[in-house]
Amino acid sequence: MTQNLTRRAASLPHDHVGDGPDAPESPAIELRSVSARYPSGRLALAEIDLTVRAGELWAVLGPNGAGKSTLVRVISGSLQPSAGQVFLCGEPMASRDRRQIARQLAVVPQAALPPSGFSVREIVLMGRSPHQGAWMRVSEQDDQAVQRALDACGLMSLSDRPVAELSGGEQRRVSIARALAQEGDVLILDEPGAHLDVRHSIELYEVIRREVAERRLACVAVLHDLNAAAQYADRIALLKGGRLLARGTIEEVMTYQKLKSAFEAELYVGVNELDNTRYFLPVRPSR
Repeated sequence: MTQNLTRRAASLPHDHVGDGPDAPESPAIELRSVSARYPSGRLALAEIDLTVRAGELWAVLGPNGAGKSTLVRVISGSLQPSAGQVFLCGEPMASRDRRQIARQLAVVPQAALPPSGFSVREIVLMGRSPHQGAWMRVSEQDDQAVQRALDACGLMSLSDRPVAELSGGEQRRVSIARALAQEGDVLILDEPGAHLDVRHSIELYEVIRREVAERRLACVAVLHDLNAAAQYADRIALLKGGRLLARGTIEEVMTYQKLKSAFEAELYVGVNELDNTRYFLPVRPSR
């Protein structure tokens, strides 16, 4: 399967051009001993270390209240950590203004739907705003970026349709297309497949997986679907109580013991003989 090939490719050593032919590139996102607090002062994240490189898709897993959405806010720069540092493409996030961040990092929030009253193309064009001047004039480069994003998400035939007329799955693809049109280095997704049926979820994850591989995006996706994470992610970050319980490959992190510890539930962990990917089934508690 395509996603398994790209996963294996992404797991190879990262030795692309940095300052010289043998210099490793800087991580796209790096968290060093990052902690964050809720407005009440209660600790939401504690000493998180995470490195995400170009061409990697990291799935963030964990139970409700584990700190997943807080982690997204910290990575995206919308929440300042109470301790530690976040780096974006080798530079401290705190040294960037919002416009600079938006040129390199795109965010699709949880259950985000595009605003109504606009066509699909108009919504996707909104992703170009960080690259436009005060008058928001549309350049040839903007048009090309929008065309690429529409094509990548299979929306060309719908580009002139009012977004309000689209299905939920199609609207989610519009949100992804708008983020891709930003043409940044980092893509942050908070529950991209939420409330979608099986077919639309697969279509969406296929788009994300392909774009991560072809554009060498660094992608962090908060997921509740363990099976989707096992199918599409390169690396897993498993959170519980604001702490990083485990991080690494699917085989290293998505084990019976670690998932049971995180979710405090029994899960059957199986291996698909066709493609050697893992799958997970909840086990009803014995009476």
